[in-house]
Amino acid sequence: MNGKPTARTVVIVALPWVQLLDVAGPLDVFAEANVQAGRAAYALFVAATEPGPIFSSSGVRLMPDRIIDRDLQEPIDTLLVAGCPNATEIPANANVVGWLRRRASRTRRFGSVCSGAFFLAAAGLLDGRRVTTHWAVADTLASKFPSVTVDKDAIYVIDGKLRTAAGVTAGLDLALALVEEDLGRETAMKVASQLVMFFKRPGGQMQFTRKGAAVPAGRAALQELQRWVAANPGLDHRVANLAKRMELSPRHFARLFRAEVGITPATWVEEARVNAARRLLEFGNEAPKQVAIRCGFADADTLRRAFARHVGVTPAEYRKQFAHMAEVPGQVP
Repeated sequence: MNGKPTARTVVIVALPWVQLLDVAGPLDVFAEANVQAGRAAYALFVAATEPGPIFSSSGVRLMPDRIIDRDLQEPIDTLLVAGCPNATEIPANANVVGWLRRRASRTRRFGSVCSGAFFLAAAGLLDGRRVTTHWAVADTLASKFPSVTVDKDAIYVIDGKLRTAAGVTAGLDLALALVEEDLGRETAMKVASQLVMFFKRPGGQMQFTRKGAAVPAGRAALQELQRWVAANPGLDHRVANLAKRMELSPRHFARLFRAEVGITPATWVEEARVNAARRLLEFGNEAPKQVAIRCGFADADTLRRAFARHVGVTPAEYRKQFAHMAEVPGQVP
């Protein structure tokens, strides 16, 4: 025995029409970890369901290193399932589900990137677990698999030996967290520096959602009211005033709104005001106090609390990440 550490085998399962970055992103993190560690800390493999190229959603083809249930016999340290844009629509392949169920139990850790969580859920590997996935399909995952607790804001979630990452680029965040687990903080920080990525990304993934204006719901009169509120977020939109505009009693209006829209008028108004604030923070240069007043919040603190509830970061943090670079003419980013 020469005492040299054994490379950890990392296998990423890539199914037809896989999201390329779900595979390439984590692989690049692990490969850079090998460089920064000065040794082969990880042995990296892409696994497919059958021989031949794997067509990705972008049209680029990948050649797998291994075929599941055939020549993937070595012990797996870390098993990840990459996501596909159509994962919510296609039935899970029975062979893939069976293989995941068998192999996951024999790994040190397993998980998914983005919508890859749907394949693990179909294999029963997420039952009773807390997970995350891309914000756009989080509600679908929770609805389709009610025994799974879905955190739609988390960048990644660790639950026992299970590791799940949010949408697409979050696979890099998850891989970096795994490198930190294995090789320590210093090596992980060197990897982040070399790849020009956050060591710990600020906030959650809800800051990346692009809800824009909420789609009006309910009967025509309610939809017209919602459009008016969205266009005038700075006005006084207490229930009594909204009810008066519809010529209804406040109690009847509140009950009708919740029944047809699915949330209370106050919640809908707050969401509309936060969406308006997001646009001002992205494209304007007003101070938070001015943004608050224009969007109907009592003060900057009220705006900050509402923003944290719906977006997961403060207005200042949001502006820092998403402020429009074209504010200063001729400025080069």
